[in-house]
Amino acid sequence: MAFVAQPPGVQQVACQVNTFLSELAAQIRTTVQVKEQPCVEPGEVPCDVCTGTQRKAVKSCLECFTSYCQTHLEPHQRVAGLKKHRLVEPMDRLEDRMCKKHDRLLELFCQTEQVCVCLLCTVTDHKSHPVVPLKEEYEVKTAQLGKTVTDVPQKIQERKQKIKEIKDTVELSNKDADREIAHGGQVFTALIGCVEKGRDEFNQTVQEKLKSTVKRAEDLIKELEQEIEDLTNRSSEVKRLSHTEDHLLQTFRSLKDPPPTRDWTTVEVRPPSYVRTLRRSLDQLEKTLNMEMKKLHDAELKRVQQYEVDVTLDPDTAHPWLTLSEDGKQVHDGGVEKELPDNPKRFTRYVSVLTRQSFSSGRFYFEVQVKDKTVWCLGVARESIERKGGTEVTPETGYWTLLSNNDELVFKDNPDVRLPLRAELQKVGVFVDYDEGLVSFYDVEARVHICSATGCTFTEPLYPILYPGFHVEGINSAPLIISPVNQTD
Repeated sequence: MAFVAQPPGVQQVACQVNTFLSELAAQIRTTVQVKEQPCVEPGEVPCDVCTGTQRKAVKSCLECFTSYCQTHLEPHQRVAGLKKHRLVEPMDRLEDRMCKKHDRLLELFCQTEQVCVCLLCTVTDHKSHPVVPLKEEYEVKTAQLGKTVTDVPQKIQERKQKIKEIKDTVELSNKDADREIAHGGQVFTALIGCVEKGRDEFNQTVQEKLKSTVKRAEDLIKELEQEIEDLTNRSSEVKRLSHTEDHLLQTFRSLKDPPPTRDWTTVEVRPPSYVRTLRRSLDQLEKTLNMEMKKLHDAELKRVQQYEVDVTLDPDTAHPWLTLSEDGKQVHDGGVEKELPDNPKRFTRYVSVLTRQSFSSGRFYFEVQVKDKTVWCLGVARESIERKGGTEVTPETGYWTLLSNNDELVFKDNPDVRLPLRAELQKVGVFVDYDEGLVSFYDVEARVHICSATGCTFTEPLYPILYPGFHVEGINSAPLIISPVNQTD
């Protein structure tokens, strides 16, 4: 084997060339490896070292505040000093995850101030505050977000349903308004027709009376004129005869007897009186209006009866003197004060009872039989009424009630509103429109409206309330009875 000696300096050049080639190869390999790694996708953390096309980071260094792809992470896995650096899962915006005061990782969560803190913060500014690991709080918040994510579609659906309900209500309101306008138009047209007919009949009657008066006056004038003519002729004849000298009176025999004349001193033409005529027309119009009002009341009652609710009396609210039926539909004065457990809901001053059911929105209607009673009171009351003391029963104190006391019927207010007595009032209907602030009472048998309280402000649940009153020697012993609605009444 032959050995050829190298000239001086050649070996050194070769080493330098080999080192250069090695580094170049390493760079090429790194470039190839970088190119082979996946590019960063939206929502992923990019490598902070890559130039040009950024690759997906696989780790973040909490010492370098830098995120690395797999290739650029290699020095941290090889160099001894870099191996000590703390590597975590890729995190974006590392500078925001460091405590500005202590330059340490924000890895804890202060539950008092709801902020992220570092370990040094727990012994300084947040020393007395409860803290938990950030991961633990993250899991709590993530669970809450998960629940929110689950709840949001439901809430969206609920709100869509509410929008539909509101739109349906508006559509129904439009239809109701159109129907009411059409019905009202028919009623007013009929009333206008009645008024015009009454006016025409009145005018015709007045004209006929006037015509009769004028005819009588003309006949009397004609008769007077005839008598004047007859009298004038006789006067002329008498004058002529008065100038003759017929001493045998033959000429006077031709003078006729004077024509009969009326005693005009008692004859007069009086202007016709129209007072009774107008009164009769108005009386007839009033009858027509009353008939139309009765039709309106009947239609109104039928409409509110559609909102009937099934209510039963609550024995826990009944005054100790009261006796309730087993089905909770009747109440009367039992004549004996029962020993009952103390209950904050129970009336101890007024002999009253509430229903179990309450209403906080919408419309509701119920009927109570008051037949054979002389004293009673019923209506609705708000939940917070005073049940132990003797406060006045008025809307201001939470009562909207109708009272019958022997020979008077009143809506309880301050002052009371006295109403016309209704003969044989046997059943009272109570209608409430919570949202409109309306409470109305009806005579069910007569099918007429008794009275209404409007512009009421309801801010809490309303309960139907019944007060049957005491009975004395059998008088007023009949019960108040919550009755089912009979649409055919």
